[in-house]
Amino acid sequence: MKIHIFGASGSGVTTLGNALSNQTGIPYFDTDAYYWIPTNPPYSSRRNPTERNKLLTNDLNHSADWIIGGSLLNWGEQWLSAFDLAVFLWVAPELRLERLRKREFQRYGNLIFTDKDRKQQHEEFIDWASGYDSNLAHGRTLQAHENWMRELSCPLIDIRGDYSVAERLAIVLRQMEQHSLK
Repeated sequence: MKIHIFGASGSGVTTLGNALSNQTGIPYFDTDAYYWIPTNPPYSSRRNPTERNKLLTNDLNHSADWIIGGSLLNWGEQWLSAFDLAVFLWVAPELRLERLRKREFQRYGNLIFTDKDRKQQHEEFIDWASGYDSNLAHGRTLQAHENWMRELSCPLIDIRGDYSVAERLAIVLRQMEQHSLK
């Protein structure tokens, strides 16, 4: 079972991925762990694309089953046929941005307001995330994800709306059973 969960930042990808992993015992891998070089503070230095793909592929090769959470746009054509099931998550921009602001505050505290560099990074991140639905963001946008979904070679679950984690989990598990993927 190879599952890919993706959507905009703040749509609940990591939360659902971890819940599905806990429910099924299938290991969860987050693309952020491969896209970003570990730094303090985190998410400030991107990894070379060839290196990130190699690291992710090596980790996946250690498991017969896996869940990947996060966007794989522009990571290579090989990902279009790598999954048994894909799950797309979408929530209203206002809710996503509220979640992202809370998450940023939990990660960095008042530094997003008081530290000049951290404040700038925070504002740039929120501006980027704000452009997802209007297709103004660089790279990951709703239109880019919708185009990518049409190219996937596996069944796709498209979950749009503010569902609870339990509701989303039930939808995915039901689809896994229907497609004899469980």
